Amino acid sequence: MTPEVKTKKALSLETVIFLVIVVVVFGTLGNGMGAVNMVNTLLNTAFALLMDTVFYIMAIAVIAGGLSGLLTEFGVVAVINKLISPLMKPVYGLPGAGIVGIVTTYLSDNPAILTLAEDNNFRRYFKKYQMPAINNLGTAFGMGLIVTAFVIGIKSSDGNNFVLSAVVGNAGAIIGSIVSVRLMLLKTKKVFGPDEMMDTRNTGYVISMNERVVREGSVGKRLLEALLEGGKAGVSTGLAIIPGVLLICTFVMMFTNGPSENGTFTGAAYEGIALLPEVAEKFDFIFNTLFGFTSSEDLAVPITALGSAGAAIGIIPTLVSEGLATGNDVAVFTAMCMCWSGYLSTHVAMMDTLGFRKLTGHAILCHTIGGICAGISAHILYSIIV
Repeated sequence: MTPEVKTKKALSLETVIFLVIVVVVFGTLGNGMGAVNMVNTLLNTAFALLMDTVFYIMAIAVIAGGLSGLLTEFGVVAVINKLISPLMKPVYGLPGAGIVGIVTTYLSDNPAILTLAEDNNFRRYFKKYQMPAINNLGTAFGMGLIVTAFVIGIKSSDGNNFVLSAVVGNAGAIIGSIVSVRLMLLKTKKVFGPDEMMDTRNTGYVISMNERVVREGSVGKRLLEALLEGGKAGVSTGLAIIPGVLLICTFVMMFTNGPSENGTFTGAAYEGIALLPEVAEKFDFIFNTLFGFTSSEDLAVPITALGSAGAAIGIIPTLVSEGLATGNDVAVFTAMCMCWSGYLSTHVAMMDTLGFRKLTGHAILCHTIGGICAGISAHILYSIIV
């Protein structure tokens, strides 16, 4: 039987629209920089991001992956689950098992929540209206450890670190996640009702919340396997962010940065036509009020985070080194990079995998609001503390 495939006419309206967009994007860049300089900057920026940013993020991901493997294998995650589970119902409106989704995605990335959703040990605690909301819950904490570790590793021009900004940013992301999940539950409860439980699937085994699955072998063997398998997962995460960083971040930076120091275009990495800051300046009062951004260039980070958190955090060191981002900005970056963490590129597929495709649009809307609230909260908290 031939599988069904979606088809369109060879020449359709979207083809014309796509070609127009391509011409406008490259025409704008080429007109400002010159065609040769545009191509050279495009390639040089992508290469610089690969060498200077992607491999650094991958190294962090490997360390974080190994750490998360150990925390899971030796019961730390289970203890956290026990301690924090009682807060899930009053805060998020979800069963205590939801904390496992937070910890798992914080230690890895958004799609990690899907593995849990397939497990009877997780599904059996949820009512049907609650299950779609775990998509927003997991996405709000995706790549949390990597983003936090990366931000802490950045040094300001005067040699200070951004530990406080990272902590405040995490707090902002938590607030944003609560907003996103609660808004989602308002919709799903109307759709599915408050009482229907989730169905369970045959996963081979069912254990209680008082137990945890461990590897076979001695303590030393389990330690090495957990460490290496977690690190291997970190490599996969590092490889997975390469397209987002190189494609999205390169173009965003070319529309954000200006020419070289002497005001000319040389085709070097990180040059650009500075169009995004000009547009952002027209709405600067809005972003400054909501997020307290130091410069209009800071808007590039949350915009990039919509498609890739890895690409977004790659922009931060440049902004900091050029004096365009301060502690408050980094706190807002941390909150929004965590809460949004590439959700436009994962939300559709994740909702489809969960079996709630029809609610994708509402999930995106709720999470958009949640991400904005995360940034605003981080700005307010940082202002109060500092």
